[in-house]
Order: sequence, then structure tokens, then C-alpha cells
Amino acid sequence: MKSYSESYKEAGVDITAGYKAVELMKKHIARTYAQGAEEIGGFGGLFPLDLTGYKHPVLVSGTDGVGTKLKLAFLMDKHDTIGIDCVAMCVNDVICCGAKPLFFLDYIACGKNYPEKIEQIVAGVCEGCVQSGSALIGGETAEMPGFYPEDEYDLAGFSVGIVEKEKVIDKTKMKEGDVMIALPSSGVHSNGFSLVRKVFDVEKIDLHEKYAELGGKSIGETLLTPTVIYVKPVLALLEKVQVKGISHITGGGFYENMPRSIPKGLGVKIYKKDVKVLPIFKLIQEKGNIAERDMFNTFNMGVGMSVVVSKEDEKETLKILNDNGVKAYTIGEIIKSEDGVVLL
Repeated sequence: MKSYSESYKEAGVDITAGYKAVELMKKHIARTYAQGAEEIGGFGGLFPLDLTGYKHPVLVSGTDGVGTKLKLAFLMDKHDTIGIDCVAMCVNDVICCGAKPLFFLDYIACGKNYPEKIEQIVAGVCEGCVQSGSALIGGETAEMPGFYPEDEYDLAGFSVGIVEKEKVIDKTKMKEGDVMIALPSSGVHSNGFSLVRKVFDVEKIDLHEKYAELGGKSIGETLLTPTVIYVKPVLALLEKVQVKGISHITGGGFYENMPRSIPKGLGVKIYKKDVKVLPIFKLIQEKGNIAERDMFNTFNMGVGMSVVVSKEDEKETLKILNDNGVKAYTIGEIIKSEDGVVLL
């Protein structure tokens, strides 16, 4: 007998919609299966752990959501890329330890389960998993009528990676004279959207309006551009260069995130003229009349991730990253400082 409850449906939860959503997403999830990953559908996600070549393996985990960027997805009725953001926010944190992501789980809570919409969300999650080399081994879709509006949802994720203990990024090896390399962002990524929404008053403007400042793209399209996943380029770099620090530039911008990868007593000197600020940030600052320091303390400003290497490894680092599709450039120098980030 198939599972079905008329009473539960009358209360706002259609369990058959959940079954349909699972069937629709299976073809997307299959794209993410790593060697030996098990099919979803049980009560737990299974992932056989191959420890060949590891002496002292360390598991690294990260969890995050997409934040109020979801409001843009609702307004644009576009749900197929927001899952990339969810994966990116987790795996980009995990790679900061030098860990290779292994598997991912997602959690979707919605006011009403529209199977086709859930499929779009999960398709984005799966694309993010493919980009990061992760297997999507499980998840949860919770239909919660009365808690969320019918057309809205929340999305969160959880990533686990692995790294050899002696290869965990060790910022204590950093020294004065080392250089910081910038890995460009694709835009706002998934942070600062409460301020972005206020600046543009997104619920009242035409999100499809095109801006010359944005290269002819619409504000909605620009803001929904998914977060860059840096995993594969950074893993390629770690194979050949000693990386002394990695920062994922998220909420809090330069001033909060960069110091997290720098030891006490050292800081980074950055010249603002060297930062390749994307047009969207100039537009946000202009329309919101936002102080420059607040911009650098809220947004990534065009730098989605930074890595610190020795001066001797600078050229090789830039070449490896560029060979792997990242237009990296030198953004700063490590100095003796108690201020963390010195922006000149």
C-alpha cells in the first residue's frame, strides 16, 4: 500500500508531493555520485571512505545557508542556481583548511512542496557538487505550512572533506614579506544581501531592468549570479605550492575574513588601487551612499578568496591558478601589524 494521508494533506502537507520531488531530483543527484557512493533514500547518507595514501586523515566539516539572497530567487522566480551558492558557502570554507570535499547534504524547508521547484533547487545543489567534486548523499525537504509562506523556502547545506593532518593549512608558517593572492569573485556571492535589498529596494523595482554599468545585464541577473566554487583550482595549487593561509571572503568582507588566516603580530597591506572592484559594488556604493570602509567590511568587493604564499612562489601560484581558470592577481603583502588589514 502506498503512503498517503488525506488528513495530513488537509493540514497543508502533501507527502505524495515529496515522493514526486525525490523522483524528479534523482537524475540530478546521479551526476554527483563519486566512486562507491550509495543511492539516496534511506535514513542516512552512506559514503565509503577510501583512506589509501593517508597516514593521519582529518575530517573537516562546514555548514551554511544562502541567506536573504533567496529573496531575489523568489522575486525572479529563478531557483536553478541558488543551490550552487549553498554548496559554495560550505565547500569554500572547507578548502580553507586544505581539505578536499567528499560529500554534501542539503536541507530545504518550504511552505508548500512544489516538486518542480524543489527539483530546480536540487539541480543547482548538484551542479555545485559536481563543481566541487562532492557526492550529494542525502538531504531533507520539510514542508512546513503556516511557518513559511507558500512560495518561499529556506536552504542550508553541510559538507565534509578530508586532509592529511600534516597538510592542514598552517598560518604560523607565514612571515613578513609573503604575498597575498586574490581569486576574483563573480559578484556579491551570498553575503550582504540584507544591505543590497535595502539599497535597491528590490521588492519595488523592476529587477529585469538592464544597467549600462553592469555591461547591459539586469540587476536581478547580476545579483543572482552564483558564488564561485574555488575547490578544484585551490586543490591544484596545494599539490605544488606551500600555501600558508586561505581566506573565504564572505560576510564581514576584507576586515573580518582576511585576518582569520593571518597569525597574531602580522597583517596584510593592500592598496585599494590594486583591488579589481566589480561594477556591481560601485553601483551599490553609489546608490546606497555607503562609506568605503563599510563596503570593504561587508562585501567581497570582487575578491572571493585569498591565499598567502611566499614571495618566491608568487609567479608559480599565479600561473597554476590561471591555468585552472582563475584570473588571479597579487593583492597585498604580509607585514608586521596588529591591525589585521591595512587598506591604503
